[in-house]
Amino acid sequence: MIRRTLPRPRRGAAAYPSRVSDNNHSDDISWGPATGVGSMPGGDAREAARTVTGSFEDFVHLPELPARGPGADMIGRTVGLLVELYAHVEPSGWRISDRPGRDTRRARSWMGEDLDALEEFTQDYDGLLKVQAVGPWTLAAALEMRGGEASLGDPGACRDLAASLAEGLRAHLAEVRRRVPGARVVLQLDEPSLTAVLQGRVKTASGYRTHRAVDRQVAESALRDVITAAGVPAVVHSCAPGVPFALLRRAGAAAVSFDFSLLTERDEEAIGEAVEGGTRLFAGVVPSTDRPLSDPAGSVMGVRTLWRRLGLRPGTLAESLVITPACGLAGASPDYARRALAHCVKAAKSLADNPE
Repeated sequence: MIRRTLPRPRRGAAAYPSRVSDNNHSDDISWGPATGVGSMPGGDAREAARTVTGSFEDFVHLPELPARGPGADMIGRTVGLLVELYAHVEPSGWRISDRPGRDTRRARSWMGEDLDALEEFTQDYDGLLKVQAVGPWTLAAALEMRGGEASLGDPGACRDLAASLAEGLRAHLAEVRRRVPGARVVLQLDEPSLTAVLQGRVKTASGYRTHRAVDRQVAESALRDVITAAGVPAVVHSCAPGVPFALLRRAGAAAVSFDFSLLTERDEEAIGEAVEGGTRLFAGVVPSTDRPLSDPAGSVMGVRTLWRRLGLRPGTLAESLVITPACGLAGASPDYARRALAHCVKAAKSLADNPE
């Protein structure tokens, strides 16, 4: 396994920056009003790319199609990006291998197919383009070592994964920029397991014990290293309860993506600090599975209420928020997925037109 030293904060820089690091250029971005989270239903890459690019004028994303099977799932796609680390599918999940096999090749092939489709539908596109990958801690919680235990239980394996991921993301983002040269690329790191990792709730292979909680500074440092190495604005996404907003801000996330319906009173202070610190919020207010959709104004009513409760200026709503589905749309019907993305755009427009 590789052990490379990733970029560290420059001498004299704050160890825990309140805003994204300079190399991520977040202040240069005019964030779009709405976008998707990542996954879409079905297995047709061209149809998914057509839907996404047709739904958003200035903030498209690279669709993920997990229904195609292992290698198209979120862990498999990211495994295909790793450098000098390989994995194959076992009944229990993805497990580290000595060499690239059929499963790794399949993951890379599907990623190439997805990029081909995106390239086809983004000719002359010059807006934001978001690509997604699993973050280092969710990857460590899901990817098994050769003995069957999660990599999370081995600090050295966690460091190797983060280093390999950082190198793989650099190459992946360069490929995306080559294919869509006019786009302003944004990276989304999916970290649905991060809260469980921090709280020591990830189960061991036996299911009878849990892995020890990862120190928050260690978790923050690994995230910061990956974000810094990527060199583009980073969004960290989690549709789990208890998103660690403050930790993600310190790690350099330009934005935090979350399921708005899971917020608690304990989250509100952290959200207020994030907004005042310049962190963009990707508010998942549109259901991600088939159900009746309220009118667009109703979808963002909770956001307006939260803004008033926090004493934030209504005028900052549109500039602080990006509207998204609550999570990926892989479990939705194709028709609902199209309507949900369109609803995000309408809800964002409602918020901009009537912030009060």
